[in-house]
Amino acid sequence: MTETTKTNAPAADAVLDIRGLTVTFTTPTGPIEAVRGVDISVARGETVAIVGESGSGKSQTMMAAMGLLASNGRTGGSVTYEGRDLLKLGTSQLNQVRGRKITMIFQEPMTSLDPLYTIGRQLAEPMVVHGGLSWKAARAKALDLLKLVNIPDPERKIRAYPHEMSGGQRQRVMIAMALANDPDVLIADEPTTALDVTTQAQILELLKELQERLGMAVIFITHDLGIVRQIADRVYVMKSGEMVESGATATIFKTPEQAYTRMLLDAEPTGMKAPVPDRAPILMEAQKVSVEFALETGFFKPPHILRAVDNISFSLRQGQTLGIVGESGSGKSTLGRALLNLLPATGRVVINGRQVSGLSRNEMRPLRKDLQLVFQDPFGSLSPRLTVGQIIGEGLKVHAPELSAADRDRRAAEVLEEVALDPVMRNRYPHEFSGGQRQRIAIARAMVLKPKLMVLDEPTSALDRTVQKQIVDLLRKLQADYGLTYLFISHDLAVVRAMSDTVMVMKSGKVVEAGSVGHIFEAPQEDYTRELMRAAFMTANGLSA
Repeated sequence: MTETTKTNAPAADAVLDIRGLTVTFTTPTGPIEAVRGVDISVARGETVAIVGESGSGKSQTMMAAMGLLASNGRTGGSVTYEGRDLLKLGTSQLNQVRGRKITMIFQEPMTSLDPLYTIGRQLAEPMVVHGGLSWKAARAKALDLLKLVNIPDPERKIRAYPHEMSGGQRQRVMIAMALANDPDVLIADEPTTALDVTTQAQILELLKELQERLGMAVIFITHDLGIVRQIADRVYVMKSGEMVESGATATIFKTPEQAYTRMLLDAEPTGMKAPVPDRAPILMEAQKVSVEFALETGFFKPPHILRAVDNISFSLRQGQTLGIVGESGSGKSTLGRALLNLLPATGRVVINGRQVSGLSRNEMRPLRKDLQLVFQDPFGSLSPRLTVGQIIGEGLKVHAPELSAADRDRRAAEVLEEVALDPVMRNRYPHEFSGGQRQRIAIARAMVLKPKLMVLDEPTSALDRTVQKQIVDLLRKLQADYGLTYLFISHDLAVVRAMSDTVMVMKSGKVVEAGSVGHIFEAPQEDYTRELMRAAFMTANGLSA
């Protein structure tokens, strides 16, 4: 396939010019052509968006341009910056460009942040290495950057470690790190994936302001077409490693020429979940659940007590879905982990008739089969040393030891089909998949045990809209077939609406409002809930706040 609308910036005007780029991976089952003959240009001060389904080659295109492919990947074509082909540079020469003149915000912040170093250290290091600042000056600028990206309590968070921050806060740290040296080109790979709608709007406005101030070129990789309409000057549409259409944003949205582009524009999770009968038994009951963290405040000072979850109670029937929404840092994910006894908490939690709060790790072990968690960051939870088939079958080794290796492999193949992945892929490793494909693998790993309760922490955040619809339909089908109960944590209100029976809105660890889907979405009572709905509508329709 070739581009149908040629509006690329001429190479002479481009700060970054990609021509005829190819990416091929060597695998045990033969070579895989992930990118085939792609042309992309971006001028100073311009924003171009690359869109397409999961696995279309969006991220691999820019990873190749940055020289960041896995060891089994090879490239062809050219990537020109300031008259030099980056694909021909040695590592030391390339390091003078990437991280300084061309920077990248990665899709999965937890795998890009070192768990052994504080946020301040990690922000300061590129300014010392690439910018020539002293550590003292770099730390001061790091603090300014945290304030710039609206990290709460930046004086304390600069001393924090990645695991002490929410997913959205970690993503904002990655944005601050990418902006540290005032780059010429910023490649943003799903930079708002982990952010709630209000923070997303703030980050997009921030990127726009910085771009105008610095004359920075931005390449925005995303599956969220509402964002594309809002920020991009031009759009490139990719499918199966090839460019199928490109053009001015207004033209692409108004008169797309390709059926594939029209399909992307029309994709949106729709429908409502079938209600659960009132006679359905209570599967989970939470009473006054609270979680507190003691945070260091300095020598000779008492620790600061942060109440991340504050006195939350609810009940959940078998086959029901409770959607939990709220801004980044509101306590959504912390609550989910506390309910599964993965974090120390006060209060009482009863699941399937048994109190799980207060049980030891050994006492919880036989119960884990029925209680599964799908993490927000799939790459961080998938072992890079195991194949996908081994990852999916790992739980079966523990909870179904009677199965043979062949049985586990068969079950892994079956569940991969259920999440719309080719079973042949079970012989590959996680780094060979796109972010959306890795999220489906994480879902498959949980589904293979057929649990009674699944806590889904942003399970569709890394997926394009077309795949989101498939996953929503899949989760509904599994729920109907097996009577699964879901705790669905998400900032994507369209997906929450399509998935949930009831919705709980959280802010600063507290429940602001709770009720049926119809009540929360059609007649919210609280100002905070109404603001979430307004921000979601603005983003979905490509409008500025």
